[in-house]
Amino acid sequence: MVQLDLQSFILRARVLKLYRQALKIAHRAPVHVRGELKQTVRQEMEKNRDCNDKQKIRYLISEGLERIKGLDEMLDMQGH
Repeated sequence: MVQLDLQSFILRARVLKLYRQALKIAHRAPVHVRGELKQTVRQEMEKNRDCNDKQKIRYLISEGLERIKGLDEMLDMQGH
């Protein structure tokens, strides 16, 4: 098992929280796009899985938060 320093541990927790939030919001999407949206979320996470640059990870987290915020607002406007 890999030992994480405190900063890495906290970043990992933030990434996992972002992933859970994204899936939760994707679940609110209309049924016909829900599966594709969840798959996109997973692909984005997998694409950056091996990133070890803490600054890039922070950037990706902030980018992900903005994207799910936009999706959440769009779903709210559509009444989902």
